[in-house]
Amino acid sequence: MKSLLHIAIDIHPEAEDAVSELLLRLFGIAPSIYADFESGLTRAQLYLEKTSVWNAKSRAALKAGLEGIRGCGLELGSGEVAISKVKREDWAESWKRHFKPMEIGRALLIKPSWEKKKPKRGQALVILDPGLSFGTGQHATTSFCLEQLANFRCEGSKQSLLDVGCGSGILAIAGAKLGYSPVKAFDFDPEAVRVAKGNCATNDVAAQVKPTKADLTKLPAKSATKFDLICANLLYDLLLSDGQKLIARLKPDGRLVLAGILIIQFPKVLKQYEKWGLTLTSSRMEKEWMSGTFRFDS
Repeated sequence: MKSLLHIAIDIHPEAEDAVSELLLRLFGIAPSIYADFESGLTRAQLYLEKTSVWNAKSRAALKAGLEGIRGCGLELGSGEVAISKVKREDWAESWKRHFKPMEIGRALLIKPSWEKKKPKRGQALVILDPGLSFGTGQHATTSFCLEQLANFRCEGSKQSLLDVGCGSGILAIAGAKLGYSPVKAFDFDPEAVRVAKGNCATNDVAAQVKPTKADLTKLPAKSATKFDLICANLLYDLLLSDGQKLIARLKPDGRLVLAGILIIQFPKVLKQYEKWGLTLTSSRMEKEWMSGTFRFDS
């Protein structure tokens, strides 16, 4: 069995989005981001099946890209790149050490297939096993979205959900398990769409959730289809440049959940969305991240 090539870069949280975009562009895989709260270090990492893609050309492109990020004024951190080969079985065991079951109140239990923990009565179960690039819900921004999904759900009523930038599909799957219908999900990254479809099948919601590849920047400015809840875990720039497209898809009494925003960026996002007629109803700050839920001004 072939080994995987592990690429890890130590970065500052401010550069997470930029480095993620760089690695996605160079290698076609979105990295996982890990924050060590004790050391304060953040690491972007990915695993490559084709080790041949790590060559003189890609090394030079990565170095130039990191320097370009630093040159734009972002705090990059050390930008130190570590390369190693990892046996597939070691990679799988590493995930088993780090990915533990997570409960979202009494509504949701999210766990990998190898964990024996059973859901409590009334708890919806979401099973997620990691791919080479994967979102497990444990990042602060994703967990906030999951909490909002659970809190906004009204038992017995029909509520629709749109998951923009669905990644692994965790929010769309959780929404379907909680009773949202219809549930729509899309992502710009074809690999994310592939993984999300597989996860929908694993959780027996493939009939309800069909993730598609789409680009928010290319969506029509107006939409006849509206949703009760929209989750958008997106880049800060996209939230500002294309936020009105999200709002155009929100019902008048709906909620828009925005996540993946650095604390230093959030005031600008808040000011812009208030200009567009929305009011912040709840928010959460965790380490360097801030997320918020918005509704139309009444």
